Amino acid sequence: MKKLLTASALLLATTSLASAEGTLQLFNWGNYTSPELLAKFEAETGIKVTVTDYDSNDAALAKVEAGGSGFDLVVPSANYVPIWVEKDLIVPLDNSKLANKGNIAPEWQDVAWDKGRTHTIPWQWGSTGIAVNTKVYGGDINTSAVFLEVPEELKGKINVVPEMNDVVNLALWYVGGEPCTEDTEVLKKARDVLVAAKPDWISMDYGATEKLSNNDWAASVNWNGSTMRARLANPDVKYGYPKEGFPLFMDSVALLKDAQNVEEAYKFLDFIMIPENAAMISSFARYANGIAGSDAFMPEDMKTAPEVMIPEEFKASGHFLPTCSPKAQEYMTAIWTELQK
Repeated sequence: MKKLLTASALLLATTSLASAEGTLQLFNWGNYTSPELLAKFEAETGIKVTVTDYDSNDAALAKVEAGGSGFDLVVPSANYVPIWVEKDLIVPLDNSKLANKGNIAPEWQDVAWDKGRTHTIPWQWGSTGIAVNTKVYGGDINTSAVFLEVPEELKGKINVVPEMNDVVNLALWYVGGEPCTEDTEVLKKARDVLVAAKPDWISMDYGATEKLSNNDWAASVNWNGSTMRARLANPDVKYGYPKEGFPLFMDSVALLKDAQNVEEAYKFLDFIMIPENAAMISSFARYANGIAGSDAFMPEDMKTAPEVMIPEEFKASGHFLPTCSPKAQEYMTAIWTELQK
């Protein structure tokens, strides 16, 4: 009987421990979460994180808005945060559970898309530009003409990432417009240039890091960190900053209103604001982060990387995208839908 009781006690203790350890469901962009970070978090807290990937802001929003997603945390881009708030899909954060919130760098503490950082914690920030294999194409890569008036050398070899706001706004800048415009004449010009260019694209795919690295593609509209990772594997890959205008972004982590693992989510949010841990995310994804003090832990090659350090001559062309009005979003969605045909 004593042995039986001891075995039962051990079983109860083990069950209790498993329950205490907990789990966390993170809904994040694909190929964007450091496995080393997750391993460290689990080792320190006992909480196992499951990551589910998405490839665009709209895909993430649609999945959660449909209900019953089962996710706890999501990582929307800056211009989408107000949409998540307006739709009541994410909740204000309890700062009493975020001891490390003071580590957010001063320039990212009070941002236009989340005043006072009430709903989000910084994840990574960067830009959207043009990645080109310069062994295939030796022309100017600092222009959206690379994908909107595709050079002969790149026809059938260039990809466009499936992020509507980035792509449509690159086209709007190219034709002389502004992001989120409701000017139907400008929107028509952007639509026409995109539709005319599409037959020269090979795909509209998320997987630029690998496919640029292994020469499946010779160019892509792409994000800077992904392009740096491709260059490290394939030195012929270079990153261009469209002089007509290019998007800047910051992706931030938010707590979903229907999150089931709330305490685990707060532990993770606080964990990623420790400078060394924020640097782990950057070391993997190759984007800058918004946490003060993380520079001391960053890889040396990121401190001078042309994909991370925007050249002075192109800084004025980079802009954070605003949150579009419903009418502007409707126009952009119509353009995007036409591109999917």
